[in-house]
Amino acid sequence: MRFLFFFVRYTLFFCFILLPGLVSAQARYTLSGFIRSGADRGVLPGASLAVPALGTGVTADSTGQYSLSLPAGRYQLVVSFIGYQTQTRELNLNRNQRLSFSLPESNNELGEVTVVGTGTLEQKLQTPQMSVERLTTKEAKLLPALFGEVDLLKTLQLKPGVQNGGEGTSGLFVRGGSADQNLFLLDEAVVYNPSHLFGLFSVFNPDAVQSVDLYKGGFPAQFGGRLSSVVDVKLREGDPQKYTVSGGLGLISSRLTLEGPIVKEKGSFIISGRRTYFDVFTRQINKLNKDAEDYNPIPDYYFYDFNAKANYKLGSKDQLFLTGYYGRDIFGFNSTNGFNFDFTWGNTVGALRWNHVFSPRLFLNTTVSTTRYQYGITNKLDQFSFGLSSDIRDYALRSDLEYALNDRHTLKAGATATAHRFGVGRLQAGSADGTLNIGSDVTYHGQEASLYASDNFRASDKLQLEYGLRLTGFRSGSDVFGGIEPRASARYSLTPATSLKASYAQMYQYVHLVTNSGASLPTDVWYPSRQNVKPQRSQQVATGVSFLLGDGKYLLTNEVYYKWARNQVDFRDGAQLFANSDLDAEFLFGKGWAYGDEIYLEKKQGRTTGWVGYTLAWTRRNFQPQRGTTGINNGRDFFPTYDRRNNLTVVVLHQLTPRINLTGSFVYTSGAPTTLPSGRFAFQDLFGGDVAAVPIYPDRNTYRMAPYHRLDLGLVYKLKPRRGESDLTFSVYNAYNRRNPYFVYFDQVKDKQTNLVTSYRARQVSLFPVIPSVTYNFKF
Repeated sequence: MRFLFFFVRYTLFFCFILLPGLVSAQARYTLSGFIRSGADRGVLPGASLAVPALGTGVTADSTGQYSLSLPAGRYQLVVSFIGYQTQTRELNLNRNQRLSFSLPESNNELGEVTVVGTGTLEQKLQTPQMSVERLTTKEAKLLPALFGEVDLLKTLQLKPGVQNGGEGTSGLFVRGGSADQNLFLLDEAVVYNPSHLFGLFSVFNPDAVQSVDLYKGGFPAQFGGRLSSVVDVKLREGDPQKYTVSGGLGLISSRLTLEGPIVKEKGSFIISGRRTYFDVFTRQINKLNKDAEDYNPIPDYYFYDFNAKANYKLGSKDQLFLTGYYGRDIFGFNSTNGFNFDFTWGNTVGALRWNHVFSPRLFLNTTVSTTRYQYGITNKLDQFSFGLSSDIRDYALRSDLEYALNDRHTLKAGATATAHRFGVGRLQAGSADGTLNIGSDVTYHGQEASLYASDNFRASDKLQLEYGLRLTGFRSGSDVFGGIEPRASARYSLTPATSLKASYAQMYQYVHLVTNSGASLPTDVWYPSRQNVKPQRSQQVATGVSFLLGDGKYLLTNEVYYKWARNQVDFRDGAQLFANSDLDAEFLFGKGWAYGDEIYLEKKQGRTTGWVGYTLAWTRRNFQPQRGTTGINNGRDFFPTYDRRNNLTVVVLHQLTPRINLTGSFVYTSGAPTTLPSGRFAFQDLFGGDVAAVPIYPDRNTYRMAPYHRLDLGLVYKLKPRRGESDLTFSVYNAYNRRNPYFVYFDQVKDKQTNLVTSYRARQVSLFPVIPSVTYNFKF
């Protein structure tokens, strides 16, 4: 009852959101419909429809739908999207009309496309939304890739304000946030672990993805549950007119996609799968060397995933969409001395969405989804076995309503309810003969719900506002939490080529990622907010200025942000994280701050396109003494490992000929903070035993590793098959063979004559040297 009363109590706040939208309502004819790709009929979220005579326009939403209220009259409509030919159409508007557009691909698409864009540069200048990046698969495939495997999340890391934790680590770190503070959505369903291969690749198969939107700040009211970013992934719908087979053959993986109509013009499907084959080579190497003395077998590792999506029109106003994902990482090690180790982890996702058109101005999307992330470890040494597993499972219902009130107001409202089940730890151990068996099982349940409303208000030709309110709540057992999350963003046009923007957002996070930072495998546990584990929360303000330069060929933006975070989670020294029935006692809570400046210059026209991004940023954490501990770093501020002062990215795409495209990317970041001993002292016990050198550690993360920088090069060569299309993609990862630091350890330096330790020398471990690769892509 407390949980229900909490929501009823604050629902009245949403009335104030809707009041401005009731002003200036007047009778208008409504133009609505879809904007789709002419190649595969897939929707184009973010495509723009402009009415130059009125100086107005609209952007297609995440489902490709648009709605625009106009006075009666004859107009010229201009529809555009990056990588597609601009389409112009005359319209005599004298009644409500539904009009859909199908944009053909640009004849010069490879030379005129960049990785990110929200429609045209002019549209990106005029939208009130800031801190947003959009990526499509077609665009990402032009860039160089590690092992030739295109990865969408790695491409996002080429944008200002976004970075990873270094090679061999998973997760995005956005504007000073930790890896668990990013919300990943796949067709409205949550994905908890978006990584394959220990963070080297994402779970999103590029052949199945239509687009990816990254929100770094100024979050729209419909998103919530995380503090730092939202990564909204939409899958393709499949070609509704003809059957198509596409895929790729690379050095470490292969992909295959099948798509086509269920019933022509009424429904379509797409099925896509991929698998790596590291294990094929490692097993052969192990087989050839199994009789060698002191040979250490190479572990088996591979991953696979499947994506599927189907849609069907029930009528002129109703359409169903069904999405599925299943992926697993398999890691196994079988030694010659009786030690066996197996580790599997992965995601399972399903979503059913119903799209209903009440009228040309009123749309409803309702989604039922389920998601599960789980991992399991089993190992065996002679006659003793050990097993550990954990998972999180969600069942969610989401409904979103969009109403184009008039040409000045677009209202949105919706609600979400999620039931969580947290399998925090399942431990099983015993002997093969059954004489010893022990086990434990720790499970929690939680319910999360939210309501939101927002209004996109065009106050004048110069001023546009988007503001909203989100009400959230969470219950775990008898513990109830809640919060109000105001959101606002604004755009003011100083001139047709200059805009000022600002945004504010408050966020709450009710689930937390428990990670053993000393583990080399992703043994992650998701944990709910409880009596002693308060929700994380943050506030972020951002302001920026955007310029169109060179007759609209270049867009220059500069954004400054500041973020406050509270109830940040870390663990006390010596914390026991797994198979622990009282993890609450292992947590410490602190504060965080992040602030920085992001400068971005992009070019989208001509044979040479690309961008330059630079970020200057600071991230700090503070954990005061608590729970009988000295806190972290004795209560003094420290920099987390993902604090990188300088971050520079340069991306260039050049169309050499109609069939050859050259690409390159350069990345430079400051070294990651780390903790290293500043000295050692000799220690000998009372009985005169061996002398031990005990390290002396300064404050946490007072040292920085060497800077990280890397150059990647690529070439896309379009072939001329008898039917269909194909290309060869050549990539060189780390072209000048930079040995970037992965971690640092200390090696003993001994006297050659006495064999006594005289000093210690720091050693750097690196992961990837220069790596060339080639991939054959096809479609027929």
